[in-house]
Amino acid sequence: MGILEYAMKVVGLGIAATVIIVVIKQQRPEFAVQLSLLVGIMFFTFITGKVNTVVSVFNQLAQRANINMYYMGTVLKIIGIAYVSEFGAQICRDAGEGAIASKIEFVAKVLIMVMAIPIIIAVFDTLMKIIP
Repeated sequence: MGILEYAMKVVGLGIAATVIIVVIKQQRPEFAVQLSLLVGIMFFTFITGKVNTVVSVFNQLAQRANINMYYMGTVLKIIGIAYVSEFGAQICRDAGEGAIASKIEFVAKVLIMVMAIPIIIAVFDTLMKIIP
């Protein structure tokens, strides 16, 4: 299946789920939240194969460029934290829990900053070697 067809499938499912959720929300709001969560998890599982492909390409490029795989792994983990936390925060917002969503995003930002420290140190070390 091509990327365009894949995107159309996801959008179609998303629109159908949204219509159902809007109808259900009036009668049983707790089911609407659960359906939203289920569809979100389905979307998440849909993309895992695509993400694995992207990670594989990044690893190949890093090997060609002779980049330390530790740093490449760290960058990929940072990207993963950003996507997973955004996904979780949006689910919380959909459930009406904006405060929890904001806290998820805050924690993710701190984790990203902590994970970036080795890369920042490596950049500074490289700069110190270049600058006399």
